[in-house]
Amino acid sequence: MATAINVDVKATKAAIGENDIDALAAQAASAVEKLEKGTGEGSGFLGWLHLPSSITPARLDEIEAVAAHMRHHCDYVVAIGIGGSYLGAKAVIEALSSSFSAYSRDGGTRVLFAGNNIGEDYMHDLMELLRGRRFGIVVISKSGTTTEPAIAFRLLKDLLESQVGKAEAAKLIVAITDSSRGALRHLADKEGYKTFVIPDNVGGRYSVLTPVGLLPVAIAGHDIKALVAGAVEMEQAPDDAARLYAQTRNALYRAGKKIEILVNFCPRLHYLAEWWKQLYGESEGKGHKALFPAAVDDTTDLHSMGQWIQDGERTIFETVISVGAQQHTVVIPHDDADLDGLNYLAGKRIDEVNKMAELGTRIAHVDGGVPNIVISVPEVTERYLGQLIYFFEKACGISGYLLGVNPFDQPGVEGYKRNMFALLNKPGYEAQSAAMKAKLHK
Repeated sequence: MATAINVDVKATKAAIGENDIDALAAQAASAVEKLEKGTGEGSGFLGWLHLPSSITPARLDEIEAVAAHMRHHCDYVVAIGIGGSYLGAKAVIEALSSSFSAYSRDGGTRVLFAGNNIGEDYMHDLMELLRGRRFGIVVISKSGTTTEPAIAFRLLKDLLESQVGKAEAAKLIVAITDSSRGALRHLADKEGYKTFVIPDNVGGRYSVLTPVGLLPVAIAGHDIKALVAGAVEMEQAPDDAARLYAQTRNALYRAGKKIEILVNFCPRLHYLAEWWKQLYGESEGKGHKALFPAAVDDTTDLHSMGQWIQDGERTIFETVISVGAQQHTVVIPHDDADLDGLNYLAGKRIDEVNKMAELGTRIAHVDGGVPNIVISVPEVTERYLGQLIYFFEKACGISGYLLGVNPFDQPGVEGYKRNMFALLNKPGYEAQSAAMKAKLHK
């Protein structure tokens, strides 16, 4: 079946010409060749490239069986992870769930998230919610020692064991971790947790189509086979759309547009934008260059950020995710008094109003000097989310090589950790601790 993701760059022509995009075609083709042949920087982390087509039906059946076990025994499942170990799963689950179901398709087991911050009140509130209730844990960490998820896991494991006993708790904990190394692997083997492996050649921000993302999505009641099938369709399709997006955003960057704002008019896509921000920010933000990835939820943010986007500094462009069909129909009623003056909308679907708001916004922003790329998606379903996820991943690899960076490492992430460990007097950081404290007392 053909892919349905479409990229339209006509509304960028006031800032860049077609020749500017075409001028990057040869470099984009070279970037694709680097990806396919593994000759570019970071080639040890290309496991995502042909991951969708390598996932076997047996592996999906195994993930679904574990998800069914957790759904049967738990009212809540907490997915513990940070960065790519939670954003992909949360993006898919939120996109597919009812807006008020707390991340569950059918009102059954609710998937919650922890380990993505160090908020004390957040953890207190979560533990109070889970106290005395049936819950399980999916802990996601290659090492098992990343600070945020490790703290959350220690607390929630203790709570679970205190409620059901250590032996029963072990049946309600799933570890997604390294195949053989690390603290979490050692603990999982010792305690007998069910485990899945994070592939060595897949970085966290590219891991949504591994068990890292697929298990929480399945626990929430969504169709992971359709999600993977959509990704396979995009993997096996010509990469024209991914190349066009990568070329256009790089041409805009070279023309002085330094900020890319991902825009959606579908509230369920908020966390897809958060996943996208990590994917592009962590992949490209190196060497003191690269687009800054931002995001807005319209029409909501038109009443806050809209003024800046319309009339602020012209260093921005927008990439709009335009969704075709909605899952439900809500029609605006007629009101005899018409005190709100809305009878001109009576009989129209809310989505019709939303689409005219989208079109009107795009026209206004382009007229105001903000180029627009439009990425069209027929509807928000597992299949099309799978396509969109793979599209963004492939385009990110191409775009990183066009920019001249390694899209698969993240050396800058370690800076805050070294400082935090020194300030907390972690063993092995004594020298840094002394230097840090001296710096703070200057």
